[in-house]
Amino acid sequence: MKKQTKILLALSLLAFCLILPGLYNALKIVPYSVNAEGITQAIRIALVTDLHSCDYGDGQRDLLDVLDAQAPDLVLLGGDIFDDELPDDNTLAFLQGIGGRYPSYYVTGNHEYRSGKEGFAQKMAALEKWGIVRLSGEMATVNIKGSRLNICGVDDAYAWRHESPYLEHPEGSFEAQIAKVGALPKNGAYTILLIHRPEYLDVYSRYDFDLVLAGHTHGGMWRIPGVLNGLYANSFYEHSPNHGLFPALAGGQYEQNGTTMIVSRGLARESTRVPRIYNRPELVIIDLIPK
Repeated sequence: MKKQTKILLALSLLAFCLILPGLYNALKIVPYSVNAEGITQAIRIALVTDLHSCDYGDGQRDLLDVLDAQAPDLVLLGGDIFDDELPDDNTLAFLQGIGGRYPSYYVTGNHEYRSGKEGFAQKMAALEKWGIVRLSGEMATVNIKGSRLNICGVDDAYAWRHESPYLEHPEGSFEAQIAKVGALPKNGAYTILLIHRPEYLDVYSRYDFDLVLAGHTHGGMWRIPGVLNGLYANSFYEHSPNHGLFPALAGGQYEQNGTTMIVSRGLARESTRVPRIYNRPELVIIDLIPK
């Protein structure tokens, strides 16, 4: 065997040995603690994003059991919980599993819109059926453990994309809807912006949101822990900053102008066109701690 061939085989074996452990894609919990003014007791939030109707066991029990074990006070769903190609069955099972059991709030992602007008309407009807509140340029104030929280929700930017199969907002803009909820009176309560995509942190941080919660990036798909936080994050919206190769906001906690943003790497598994490497699907748990 030629020397060059031996070297090539050795390098191929090394690459295989390095990549193989990274393909492990079991669900993990990623915890965060955030100091929050205006609350008197700790409040636990589960952030669920980018499920894409992927399979987490019979009746989604693998995901629901992990969620239940964390005992959240509030469940926030950050878009792409449905998919535009996979059947809705797994998502519907998950929504049924949380419906009526946790206060739950939902914002759209791009894939809900990519389902077309009829598909979109069916998905939104399922939210209503199971008591999941959709926020569309709106704010809900919830009382938890004697403290008030404002939950602001904005539709995904894809709702304004003109080539979308379902243009939900023929007028206005994504940025205008953010400004709308940003201008709502917050009544001194701790305020969360629930949104699908993280790349507009510069826009979100102009307003008095204490915490921004997002997903969409799938963690940049390929990671090298401690070296590369994410290789690539796609965007379906024109002129999206901080996306493409080496996305700046692939997953984790970020700070800007007094605003904290937490980005989930999401739950998508079999729906992705390329496998996740060293990038396990995650359920994000955020503990708000009295400041």
